[in-house]
Amino acid sequence: MASLMLNGAQNPKLISVIASHELGSGGLYFYNNCFLKKGVLSYGSNLRVRKNMSVTCSISASRPASQPRFIQHKKEAFWFYRFLSIVYDHIINPGHWTEDMRDEALEPADLYDRNMRVVDVGGGTGFTTLGIVKHVDAKNVTILDQSPHQLAKAKQKEPLKECRIIEGDAEDLPFPTDYADRYVSAGSIEYWPDPQRGIKEAYRVLKIGGKACIIGPVYPTFWLSRFFADVWMLFPKEEEYIEWFKKAGFKDVKLKRIGPKWYRGVRRHGLIMGCSVTGVKPLSGDSPLKLGPKVEDVKKSVNPFVFLYRFILGVIASTYYVLVPIYMWIKDKIVPRGLPI
Repeated sequence: MASLMLNGAQNPKLISVIASHELGSGGLYFYNNCFLKKGVLSYGSNLRVRKNMSVTCSISASRPASQPRFIQHKKEAFWFYRFLSIVYDHIINPGHWTEDMRDEALEPADLYDRNMRVVDVGGGTGFTTLGIVKHVDAKNVTILDQSPHQLAKAKQKEPLKECRIIEGDAEDLPFPTDYADRYVSAGSIEYWPDPQRGIKEAYRVLKIGGKACIIGPVYPTFWLSRFFADVWMLFPKEEEYIEWFKKAGFKDVKLKRIGPKWYRGVRRHGLIMGCSVTGVKPLSGDSPLKLGPKVEDVKKSVNPFVFLYRFILGVIASTYYVLVPIYMWIKDKIVPRGLPI
């Protein structure tokens, strides 16, 4: 069973959607294309909707199975953050990943015990880790990232001095099976060549009953935002997150919408930090999902001219998403409260 908790533009209140594993064709269409304003939607052999619930549909924008996504490969992400790490905490976070958003996104992770063992995968500069160590002793937290430049920033943060900080690959974690009580990853999945493999690894490293919490972007519906999202990095759809978690073996999968306050719940432009997805590991051991070889071989040589071309285009596309929060902030200041922006 999966529960989808929505609190976006079309639904300012927290609601849940419950789906069984036996989604029929009608149920799949409804699940992929509709957002609920109030109540619970149950799926089974028959589709049942409670009478006290109103429904509004938002057709998901289609996209090809393969996109160029110029910065969704490890080497490109490495160099992207080589420069972005310099201003990440001061320019990027204020527009896309605020402290309020971070704390709200971490709430479903249930970090209630200071002795929990937590891994923060793709922890970068440690901004999300600062939220984790509010609830868990730093000595029990491991920050992992492939970027030494991002991790160098994390090492400078005083509250993280006791954290274990290591370089590593989200799709091939250097932790034993059944290792951690909590797995957290924020702002990392968009750079994974194979998100399903990364979520499978999250399942493996958790103890039985452990919970994974992945915080990431959501796919835009506005045509121009959709174009730049497709050529920059992976912006998953909400239903894709749910599917990846369920395939990996997680139970009680839930998705909570988040976003900057000045967006007033608007999601048509997509969000670099747009949802917090959680799932519980029901059984010990590795994930039941079997996968083939990795999508990307980081040891394989890359044509430097092709790499540079892709990298430049990716940086240009990312500039659009630096401007979007500024645009939304201006609209928030101009448009009176109570009116849509």
